[in-house]
Amino acid sequence: MAGKLRHIAISVPDPDEAAKFYEKTFGFTRAGEYDADLATVVYLTDGVMSLTLLKFKSEVMSGKDTHPEGLGKEFVGLHHIGFWVDDVEKSGKAAEENGGVYIMGEVPGKAEGYYEVKYRDPNGVMFDITHSGWAGAAKEAGAADAS
Repeated sequence: MAGKLRHIAISVPDPDEAAKFYEKTFGFTRAGEYDADLATVVYLTDGVMSLTLLKFKSEVMSGKDTHPEGLGKEFVGLHHIGFWVDDVEKSGKAAEENGGVYIMGEVPGKAEGYYEVKYRDPNGVMFDITHSGWAGAAKEAGAADAS
């Protein structure tokens, strides 16, 4: 039931400008970007990890209501991390058995397509679990990316 850390999400004031920094400084490449009701998002990759840069558009979507410190849409910094797992239901159960708290999300009917199930660890750190990965992430190092 091992999970692979494959996703780091950072809340930033300007995802495009932040992306340029990581592209120029560390050689990350863009794996996708979109502007939605939830947030403006840029996905970057180093070939294994998905570094997601988020500018939230509402307090609710930023996690303000579910986070112990009430991050809010103006918060800048680490927002959450994500684990690519083989079995989301078993991993979620293990998280809860070990002190994690379910926040939101569910596995779609046939478990196809992109989704995340969000939890908090015993220290309040938010994390996602999924079996479908993130744009730019590869489940195994050296494998083709998920984008």
